[in-house]
Amino acid sequence: MEIDNNSSTIKEVLSLRYCPSLEIDKKKFVVDDFVPEEKPNYLQYIENSISSVIENEVNEQHISMALSGGVDSVLVMALLRKTMPDIKIDAISLKFADSVDETGIATNIANKFNAEHHIISIENFLEDLPKAISIVKMPFWDTHWFHIVKTASKFSTTLVSGDGGDELFGGYTFRYKKFLTNFTSNMTPLDKTKLYLECHQRDWVPDQTELFGLNANFSWNEIYSKIIPYFDNSLSPLDQVFLADINGKLLYNWIPLNSSFNKFFNLKPITPILSKELMVYAPHLKNSIKYDINNNVGKIPLREILAKHISPKLITPNKQGFSVNTVNLWNSYGKKICEYYLDNARIVNDKWISKDWIKKSLKKLDEKPDVRYINKFLGLLAFEIWYRIFITKEMNPNTKLSI
Repeated sequence: MEIDNNSSTIKEVLSLRYCPSLEIDKKKFVVDDFVPEEKPNYLQYIENSISSVIENEVNEQHISMALSGGVDSVLVMALLRKTMPDIKIDAISLKFADSVDETGIATNIANKFNAEHHIISIENFLEDLPKAISIVKMPFWDTHWFHIVKTASKFSTTLVSGDGGDELFGGYTFRYKKFLTNFTSNMTPLDKTKLYLECHQRDWVPDQTELFGLNANFSWNEIYSKIIPYFDNSLSPLDQVFLADINGKLLYNWIPLNSSFNKFFNLKPITPILSKELMVYAPHLKNSIKYDINNNVGKIPLREILAKHISPKLITPNKQGFSVNTVNLWNSYGKKICEYYLDNARIVNDKWISKDWIKKSLKKLDEKPDVRYINKFLGLLAFEIWYRIFITKEMNPNTKLSI
């Protein structure tokens, strides 16, 4: 594995937290996929599609399920139990130290649908990062799925999840609201691209160009070129955002990473919302069906279907999913681990990352916590770990990151 062949990957991951240069086996979404169409009886169609996947693909009497307690996973859980009332379900939830804890909600859901509930408490989110990176072979730091799959493999050979609801049915309401609030009709495709990235502020930092060393040859124009096509077309502004989102972290981060972990632990993944059928059908739904712009509520079809099976009061209205509080992580483990591995960083010595930027930004974080810079340091840590495993080949993937 040569670093030069991964130069675009590094720059994209450290700027977008996904990698549009990655070769994937999924079809990339195009403008025609989001042209609005009339879809009568769409609620019944969606529910039937999810149930059909469960009925046709779940062929064991004992399965594991990732349960966050949000709309997507709860809907799949409800239809799973309805379709297969006698199946044994081991539901798995993650609990991160010093982060929002929604496992109580997940416990209530598991109890309602007669599932065994397993809460995985993670004190140091970074501890198993080398092992996770060695599996996915890419420098990503947010590898929470590693913990889900590792645990699920202890109970069954099948893992069911609710992945895809946000991308297919309009779940990123915070991004839509910010984009539409700041959008103007005279914007060029490049203007909209920059606005879209402003709605992803946690993925990059204002002095991003100073972050990289000479060998990286970083340019924002290179990043913009990957995104502009999603905004240079006749779709409505909101549908353009939908198009950019589904071609972002879903296709070029979560699916590749999750697939790598599933394969490593010999698990069969079943993602009923991400069925081939719904991936063709859902993008053509009018955006007003998926997202209520006045009340800033998304995933409306999934919510309406779920309301037939469970009280909305049992789930959180603004689900965060499996999410770690990176500011608290930085204070407890992240800062010391990053300082240790980046003090004599191979990625700095080989001129991929700027030593001056690291020094300056660490000082800035000492003065005031900034989640954007903390996230960036976690990204640099992942890059350094990846570099030591695959480039300098000096790190054992079983190394534990601790203080």
